[in-house]
Amino acid sequence: MNNDIVTRRYTSGDYAENNPDWDAGDSPWKAERIKALLDSHGLRPSSFTEIGCGAGGVLAGLRPSFPSADFTGYDIAHGLQRLWERHRDSDIRFVLGDFFEQDDAAPDLVLVLDVIEHLGNPFEFLDRLRGRCQYAVFHFPLDLSVMSVLRETPLLHVRRKVGHLHFFTRGLVLALLEEYGFEVIEARYTGAAYSAPNRGLLTRFAGLLRRLARALMGDAGVRLLGGETLMVLARPKIEGESV
Repeated sequence: MNNDIVTRRYTSGDYAENNPDWDAGDSPWKAERIKALLDSHGLRPSSFTEIGCGAGGVLAGLRPSFPSADFTGYDIAHGLQRLWERHRDSDIRFVLGDFFEQDDAAPDLVLVLDVIEHLGNPFEFLDRLRGRCQYAVFHFPLDLSVMSVLRETPLLHVRRKVGHLHFFTRGLVLALLEEYGFEVIEARYTGAAYSAPNRGLLTRFAGLLRRLARALMGDAGVRLLGGETLMVLARPKIEGESV
């Protein structure tokens, strides 16, 4: 496991101190959207692996819908074991360690949820992931918008509080995945601006404006006001295949 300055943010406890629940309240919401995405493509994976599983809530949320599948969660942050205990009866294997250092067979589906933006080298990560999965579901916060750049404070906040090192729009997400050998099967907004849990009154009001902007302007409305996240179903491109 790398011991660089980025990794130490998670292994030293700094991230846990700023985010003691590891955003567990969002996990059922994410699980619902992953299930809907898989259902829309008729996918019933027999094995799920989540890289950077945090408290394990997403896997636990998916478990009832896929009772016979194998579930494994990986994370490098010490101290998560106490949170994993909450899911003791869910038949999920949790591993404290780096997914890429394991000898496990490539799972049917790898979940990479709110991970890429934290990595010191997301390019190497994607290059390695391509050979270790059949399908992948990614979840990206779309931090970049006209408003966030003008204000700048939102970008500095997520960099300081939750460790976002890279910022994305929908177009940048799709370009990154395609450049590193993934075929994007579907990319959909999650409606986070107006449906994500744990939103304050001001955020709810902003969500109404963002919903209106997206309805009227499409992608341009999201790039203008922000507040959205993107969920992507992808698979590694087959050698010599054109998409």
